Amino acid sequence: MTLGQSLGVALVGLEGHLVQIEADIADGLPGYTLLGLPDAALSESRDRVRSALVNSQEAWPNRKVTVSLSPAWLPKSGSGFDLPIAVALLAASATIAPEKIEGVLFLGELGLDGRIRSVRGVLPSLIAAYKLGVTTAVIPWANRLEAQLMSEMVIIPMRTMNELLRWLRLGEREIEDELPLILNEKEDSYDFSDVAGQEHARKAAEISAVGGHHLLLIGPPGAGKTMIAQRIPGILPPLTRDEALEVTAIHSVAGGLTSRSPLSAQAPFISPHHTATRVAMVGGGSHAIHPGACSLAHRGVLFIDEAPECAAGVLDSLRQSLESGTITITRSIGSITYPASFILVLAANPCPCGKFTGRGRNCICSSQQVRRYLSRLSGPLLDRIDLRVHVDSLSRVELTQSQLGETTQVIQQRVIQAREIARRRFKDFPWVLNAEIPSRALRTNFQPERAGMNFLHAALDREQITARGLHKVMRTSWSVADLENHSIPTLGDVEVAYALREGVRA
Repeated sequence: MTLGQSLGVALVGLEGHLVQIEADIADGLPGYTLLGLPDAALSESRDRVRSALVNSQEAWPNRKVTVSLSPAWLPKSGSGFDLPIAVALLAASATIAPEKIEGVLFLGELGLDGRIRSVRGVLPSLIAAYKLGVTTAVIPWANRLEAQLMSEMVIIPMRTMNELLRWLRLGEREIEDELPLILNEKEDSYDFSDVAGQEHARKAAEISAVGGHHLLLIGPPGAGKTMIAQRIPGILPPLTRDEALEVTAIHSVAGGLTSRSPLSAQAPFISPHHTATRVAMVGGGSHAIHPGACSLAHRGVLFIDEAPECAAGVLDSLRQSLESGTITITRSIGSITYPASFILVLAANPCPCGKFTGRGRNCICSSQQVRRYLSRLSGPLLDRIDLRVHVDSLSRVELTQSQLGETTQVIQQRVIQAREIARRRFKDFPWVLNAEIPSRALRTNFQPERAGMNFLHAALDREQITARGLHKVMRTSWSVADLENHSIPTLGDVEVAYALREGVRA
C-alpha cells in the first residue's frame, strides 16, 4: 500500500476544522507536491519533515510523493502539520501499521534533528477534534500542560520522532508520574493591603469586580492608580474550568502561554502600552488573524495606563467589544469573531503636568490645556464607562500609618458572595453579571425601588445623564445592593451608583 492517512486540525480563529492528511508514494521522478491551500510556513514542511525522518534513522522515499490536505478549500497555516505529514508518509511507506494511527490526532512541528516542538493553538485544536469524535491525540511534550485541560481525551505527549515510533511500533512509551489536574488560583503576589489609603478607589474597584463594570481612575502621578488596577484580577472569583479552557485557548492561539500558566484559574491582566496600535488592541494580521489585547483580557482586566496619550481612535476601537463582549475582525482573508468580555480599567492624569486637583495647586497647565487633555477620551467612550473615580494624592499620615488595609483575600470573599447573590437572581436568565443585564430587562424585571427610579428620571430630565447612562447606573446599583445584601437597590444604592458614574463622592 502506497497511501497513508493521518489527522490534523486547521484553526480559523478559535474554530478548528479536522483535516485529513493523505500521503501517496508513486513511481515517477522524485519530487514532493503539497496540495490543499498551504501557507508559506506549511509549504516549507517538506525540508523539515525530510530532515527529521532521516535524522531519526528512517528512509525518505526517493519517489514521487504527493501530500493532500483535505478539505482542499480550507486554508491551512502554521507548522503544526509537520508531525501528521511525517506519520502519513511513514504509513504510506509501510514502516508503521495504518491501524495504529487510525482515529489519532497528531499535532506538532518537527525540528531537523527529529524533535517534536511546541505549536500554537493546541488546546482549541483538541477541543475541536473532541467535538468531532476524536478521543486520542499525540502532541508535543512542551504543550502537555494546556492539553491536560482536555481531560476527556487520551493525551500522549512526545518529545522526539524516535519516541513516537517506539510507541507506534512496539507500544512502548516513557510514562512519567502524572499529577492530578489542579487549576492554580494565584499567579502573582499583588495584594490590596499594599495600597495605602484610597478607600474610595478601593471601594470602586470592589464594585467593578462584583458586576463587571468598567472603571476610570483619574489622579496625579504616584497616587496609586496602577497599583489598584493590578490588584483587581486578584479579587475576581477564580475561573471555572470552562472559563479557564476558554481563556487558555485564546492565549494558546496568540502564543501567550509563555507568560501565563495554562492551568491558571486567575483572571488575566493585560496592560498594553499607550503607544499600542488599533491592530494590537483589537487583533488582526495580513496572513492570519490573531487575537488582540481585548481578547487576551477575556474574563479578566484590560488596563490602559495614560489613556489620554493613546493615539486617536485606538480606545474608540474597543467600543464594539464593550457593548457586545465580542470583537469581529474582517480582512481580505475572511472574518473571525473572538470573545472579548473584559473589565476595562483606564488610568489618566488630570492634566498634562499631572498636578491639577481642581484647586490649581502646583499645576502649570492652563484651563484650556486641562480641558483639551481629558477631551482626548471621546464622549461615546466615556459614556460606556460605569465608574469614574478621582484618586487623590496621599497625605503624610496615610503614607506613614502602620495599619494595613484589607487584604485581597478578604475583598475577594465579599466579591464571591455578591456574585453568588447575582447568580441566584439570574438563574433563569442567560446572563450572570449585573453589567450584562439587557436594557429591556432593566425596564421590566430589574428596576430599583420607586424612590431610586424617581431620582434617576429627574437626572435624565435635567439631561445630566443619557439613556445609556441611566441603564449603567441601574446596573451598578444592583452591584452596590449585592454588596450591601439588599434584595433590591434602594435609593441609597442608586445614589452611590450615580455618584460613581459622575465621578463625585457619595
